[in-house]
Parts: sequence; C-alpha cells; structure tokens
Amino acid sequence: MKIIAKISVILICIITVLPLCASAATYTYSIDGKQLLSPDAYVANLQYGAREMELPASLSNPTDLVVDENGNVYIVDAGASCVYCLDKAFKYRFTIKDFTNDMGIPDSLLGCRGMFVKDDSIYVADTDNNRIVIFDLKGNYKRILEQPESDIFEDNALYKPAALAVDNSNRIYVVSSTAYQGIMSLDPDGNFQGFIGTQKVSVSTWTIFWRQFQTAKQRALSEKIVSTEYNNITIDDEGFIYVTTSSIDSSQQQSSIQNKSKDYSPVKKLSAKGDDVLGRNGFFGPGGEVTVSNNTIDNDITGASTIVDVALGPAGSWSIIDQKRSKVYTYDQYGNLLFIFGDKGSVLGNNQTVTAITYQGDTILLIDSTTGKLTTYTRTDYGDTLIRALQDEIDRKYEAAVSDYQDILMRNSNFDAAYIGIGKAYYRQHEYDKAMDMFKCAYETTNYANAFKNKRQQWASKYFIVIPIVIVAIIFGITKFFGYAAKVNKRVAVSKEKHTFGQELLYAFHLIFHPFDGFWDLKHEKRGSIRAALVYLALAILTFIYQSIGRAYIINPRASYSSVFTSILSILVPVLLWTASNWCLTTLFDGEGSFKDIFIATCYSLVPLIILIIPATALTNVLAGSSEVQIYTMLVGIAWVWLAILIFFGMMVTHDYSLFKNVLTIVGTIVCAAFVMFCAVLFSTLVVKMIGFISGIVTEITFNM
Repeated sequence: MKIIAKISVILICIITVLPLCASAATYTYSIDGKQLLSPDAYVANLQYGAREMELPASLSNPTDLVVDENGNVYIVDAGASCVYCLDKAFKYRFTIKDFTNDMGIPDSLLGCRGMFVKDDSIYVADTDNNRIVIFDLKGNYKRILEQPESDIFEDNALYKPAALAVDNSNRIYVVSSTAYQGIMSLDPDGNFQGFIGTQKVSVSTWTIFWRQFQTAKQRALSEKIVSTEYNNITIDDEGFIYVTTSSIDSSQQQSSIQNKSKDYSPVKKLSAKGDDVLGRNGFFGPGGEVTVSNNTIDNDITGASTIVDVALGPAGSWSIIDQKRSKVYTYDQYGNLLFIFGDKGSVLGNNQTVTAITYQGDTILLIDSTTGKLTTYTRTDYGDTLIRALQDEIDRKYEAAVSDYQDILMRNSNFDAAYIGIGKAYYRQHEYDKAMDMFKCAYETTNYANAFKNKRQQWASKYFIVIPIVIVAIIFGITKFFGYAAKVNKRVAVSKEKHTFGQELLYAFHLIFHPFDGFWDLKHEKRGSIRAALVYLALAILTFIYQSIGRAYIINPRASYSSVFTSILSILVPVLLWTASNWCLTTLFDGEGSFKDIFIATCYSLVPLIILIIPATALTNVLAGSSEVQIYTMLVGIAWVWLAILIFFGMMVTHDYSLFKNVLTIVGTIVCAAFVMFCAVLFSTLVVKMIGFISGIVTEITFNM
C-alpha cells in the first residue's frame, strides 16, 4: 500500500508540473502552406521577474532588449523611462535614467523606447524628449544628439526616435515613430544625412481620383496616412540593416509572403544605399505566419502577423517575433525558414505580449510587456546540429555539413532546408546528380537549375560530336517534310482525282500558313474531311496529355499532372461547345458554313498546338533557369496565338463574313458558349441536389420502416 501511495503522489506531481513546463509545438511550413511539426530547436529554460532580476521596481512597459559583447543584458522600460542594466546572469547592476547634461543641469530620460550598444557606448532613444542620449558602459553620461535639422523635413515635423542602430563607422540609423519616409541616417555627430529604405505604399484608384480635387495640404496629409513606418531595427557586422514594420495592410503583407516579394514585406534587409537585399529563397517570403485564416496550431488567432522586432543569431540566422501570436520565426541567411516556436499563454515558454527579442550567445531572450518577465530559451541538441550545419556551410566544410544535415533529416524528415543544404554540399563537390535529387526533395528550382546546367555541360562535352549531328538531322527532316507536304498540296490543287486520307491530312500544313485560300479550299474544294479533322482532334488531345506528363521538373516542380479524362475534356468540350455555339449564332446571321464545315475548320486550326507544344514540352528536359524556360513559354504562347488567328480567319472565310461582322459573331459565340456552360453547371447542380434530396427521403423511409 505504501508503494501504491508513493506512486500516486509521484503521478500527481508529474500531472501538476507538466502543464507548467509545457510550451507550444515547434513547426515549419511545407510548400503548400501546411504546418509540419519538427523537433524543438529551443526550449524554455527559466523565467525572470523583477524579484529574480533584483530590479528596484517591476517592469511596467518593457519595449527593447539588448545584449552587449560581454553578455550583459539591457532592458528598456518605456513606462518607467529608464534602462535597467543587468549582468550576464540577469542580476541587476544599475539604472540609466537621471543624469547631468552638458549645461550642468539635472536631466532625465522620458518615455525612452529603444537602445543600442556599440563598443564603449550605450545609445538610448529618448523618445518623448525627441533626442538620442549616449552613455558609457557604466551608465555615465557622455553626450546628447539633439533633433537633426534639414531642409527636407516638413514644417512642424516631429522627431520621435523609437529604435536605433549604429554601424562600424559610428553612423546612426534611427527609426522615428513619426517618420514615414524611411530610416533616418545620421553621422556620428547626429547630423542628418538622408532617408533610406522608404517603404512602398499602395494607393487605391479612388484615392488617386480623389486627390485630383484636394488642396496641396490635404494631399500631403493623405500621403502621410497611406505611408507606413518602421518599428524596429538592428544591424549586422557587415553593415546590413534589418528593419521591421507592423503598419502594412494585412492582405498586402500576406501577398508579399506568398509571392516572396520585397514590396510590402514586414521585414527587410537594407544595404547602406537602402536597397532590400534580404534573401527570400524559401517556399514563402520571411514575414511571419503563412496560413493566417485557418491555422491548425493556433486556430483561435487569425490575420497577418504583427512583426515588432528582429534579432541576429549565430551562423547567419536571424529571428523575428509576432506580437499577435507571441511566436518566434527563425530563418537562415538565404531566407529559408528554420523553425517556429512560441505561443500565447501563461505557462513557461509562452508569453502574453512579446515585445522584444535578442540573442545571448546560444540563448534566445524574450521580454513580455504584459507580465514584465524575461524568458530564456536554450538551444537543444537538434538546434546545435542545425546551427553547426549552417556554420559548416559558411566555412565551406561541405562534408561536415552533409553529415550534419543527414543527422537532422534522421530526426526531422520534413525539414526542407536540410535537403537544400545537402544539395548545395553535393553541388560544390561536383556531384550534380545527387545535388539535383536533394533539390527535388525540397522543390528548390533555382539551385536545381544551377546543378542541371553543370550536368548539361558535362553531357554536352561528352557528346559534343553527336549533338550537332542530331540537331542538323532534325532540321533536315523537318525541312524535307514541309517540302514534301508543299509538293503534294500543290499537285493535289490542280488534280481532279479523289483526295486520299493522307492528302487530307497533309493539307493542314498548307492551311496553317495560308489561311485565306486554305479555308476557302477546305470548304469549297473539299480538301479536308471529318476523318482527318477527328485525327487532328485526337492528336490535340494526346498533345495535352503529353504536356501534362512530359514537362520537366524545372517547369513542373510540384509534379502536378492532369488525368487523361481531364485532358480529353479540356480540348473536346471547348471544340464541341465552340462549334455548336458558332453554328447556332451564324445560322441566325446568314452564315454560309454548316455544322460540319465549322467543326472541320476548328479541328484543322488545332494543328499549331500539335506542332509547337509537343517539341516545346520535349525541350523542357534540356532547359534550365527562368531565362531558358521563357523559350518554352514563348513557343506555347505562339501556338495559342496562331490557333486564335486561324479560328478567326477560318470562321470569316467559312461564313463569308466581312471583318466587322466576323468580330461580332466571334464575340457572340464566346458569350453564347459561356451561357451554355453556365446553364450546364446550373443544371448539373440541380440534378445533384435533386438526387441527394430523393436519396435522403429514401433513406428516411427505409429507416422508419
């Protein structure tokens, strides 16, 4: 009984303690936007309140968190208008608040929101005093940088420094909460040098129209309203500036994430000139949550992420925080998502309102403005392996990087960045086949194209004699075929003999180059037939089937294929619908073409699709890169334009219409076809509902009986 009692007590303790140690799941995103659980890279370790940090007062509104080169921690408390300085063990050292200025007058900070530590100086954004105050590492006052002056500032413009960063040349980059022109660049003495990284804004058509009737003052005010401001900033050792914003329209922000666009991105990496050079090589652009409407992990929170801070981690990694969800999103130097962790809550590892993030070596620090507590997150063995792999890649230790990434995949087979890392290592070792296989696993088309180019070069070097012979043979064969078709068509044109099936097929190669006389002879000289038209219709269907399954990986990385039935319908339905609609309409408008004539002319017009899409699809197997893929796109585009031209002139000649009348009937045919499709969809929907209704009644009767 005593043993049972002890076991019961232990179980009760475990059940009680586990929720206090629980934290949200770590996950990444798949290429289709689904959340994939992954091992924890960081886990919550300890939480520090004012008592644990031995602060003189509780944190009322912490807004920034900074760690210096020695590991000392600085917390900016805007509510108390001060900076708390802690040692690397999170114990209180001193407070920066009151000081004596250059005039010998007692002074103090007011509503300070951000800070930055550079070398032997602490730069504090004294927000409500409209200035920057500089202290030494012991908290002693050094000097004040007052509000900068410039002719480009607007009248009565406010200067509210909310965050700042300092580069290796002591240039100061300031985020002002009232400046919509971008980041303010100051020299070491605080003199204004210019704005960089202005955020792009969108203006609706209505706004553009309405501005035509506004005064200059109203127009200037409206420009301020639609502009966006940055909210935080940091800088790396190379002078690249990372900035975040939370004032972008939600739909625009999500569009930038989905399209990996620089415009309207909530996080940017700016050069000294203000150009955004942030890598966006992942499935989605960096910027927080991808799926924001139906989130499987935190489905009670919707809408775009509210990005409020950015921090630089080891091995080129960097993290941003979403204040709305209290989550941390970490990416590598190329913009690939590494992991996401955190959530709203009161248990260890979660936060109520996370406002700042920083790294202390291998540890991540988060500050919660609601609870006033600081939480430390230590890196796990999985996280160590991940960072080591990134560093090995930077140090060009490719074999070690492969080993590390393989170790990661053994723990997390869904981690696409590992496949990319292994692929890059194989690529640098000139093992292009293995590299391409790895890139395929991660749907990484850019690196795949680079590996494929090198593989293609090796193959071309090996068969450098055979390739030109094959190309010449193909060109010679095509030339001879078209020459033979032209000779046959010329002979048949003056012959009174009955046309053979082969001659009817070959006539298409005269018609596609000479549509006016071609369609005339097709109808009046009976140069075509239903059987030949059906052959070309069948070949067009086979073309669509081959295009679906024959496109190379570079064109179809997600391996999306249409079924045979879908391919058949995609060509058969439009042809029959066009023929029927055009016949019905032209019958009412004195058209001379019969249903048979329209069908034959339409099917013969499909020949450009056959002769261009098939070789274009085959060509994708030797194309690499977006510039080369444009050849495929161009050929397919030419095929469709050619088809449209043939159908237009085919209907014109078949019905003996004028140009204007033909345009009207073409438009009418399209409208008629759309109406028929609408009726067909409506009828099928009603039939399905009726069948469901009858089935429900039968089921109910059977159940009652």
